[in-house]
Amino acid sequence: MVKLTAELIEQSAQYTNPVRDRELDLRGYKIPVIENMGATLDQFDTIDLSDNDIRKFDGFPILLRLKTVLLNNNRVVRIGEDLHECLPNLESLVLSNNSMTELGDLDPLSNLKSLQHLSLLRNPVQSKKHYRLYIVHKIPQLRVLDFQRIRQKEREAAAKMFKGKKGQALASDIGKRSKTFVPGEKIPEKKTGPSKEDIELIKMAIAKAKTLNEVERLNQMLKTGVIPGKELKKLRGERVEEEEDEDMEVVNGT
Repeated sequence: MVKLTAELIEQSAQYTNPVRDRELDLRGYKIPVIENMGATLDQFDTIDLSDNDIRKFDGFPILLRLKTVLLNNNRVVRIGEDLHECLPNLESLVLSNNSMTELGDLDPLSNLKSLQHLSLLRNPVQSKKHYRLYIVHKIPQLRVLDFQRIRQKEREAAAKMFKGKKGQALASDIGKRSKTFVPGEKIPEKKTGPSKEDIELIKMAIAKAKTLNEVERLNQMLKTGVIPGKELKKLRGERVEEEEDEDMEVVNGT
């Protein structure tokens, strides 16, 4: 297996694909975890992560340009809950030939408001009863599922099936989630996290960042929700003592 490092991202093939999108090719490295994607500097419309060993579709910083992610031929069993915050403009997702097993495991995709094309061909979840209507119900913005356009009749059937209390109960019953454990995944803890204002400050700092290391450091803060006190003071424009500045330089390795 190969770790997805900033160096690998920088050295991988980059080109303009047939639909004139800027694409990053990360196929076939047997990558187990999506990480260090801040190194893309949000310069790509499409990222191809096919033919790897990825088990969780997660690990992205905020990438406003990214429209298409190709994840076919991996081992994906889980989708990140906060994916919509990192990839707000994702339009197409190919998850063919993965290991998604339960309909409820797909629910996080409903928050991807720009998602129009989704493929789950050759996933165990495809064999679930009411598979297609459940997805139409849960992801109403979707236009094409498994390379077949969603018809108006399907939308009407889904609306009828999941209408009212009985429909909600049915959705709850068939929309259960798997208990599959993803190695390396931590049990979520309750945390307060940064305020919305602090998050906006980090985003502004990312936009103004001049080095790759600075972008990665800020993206890590955004992803984990942990902002060191001294760093928070700097982001807010508050005065930081000289001694504190020196400490920050040591932390940043400068």
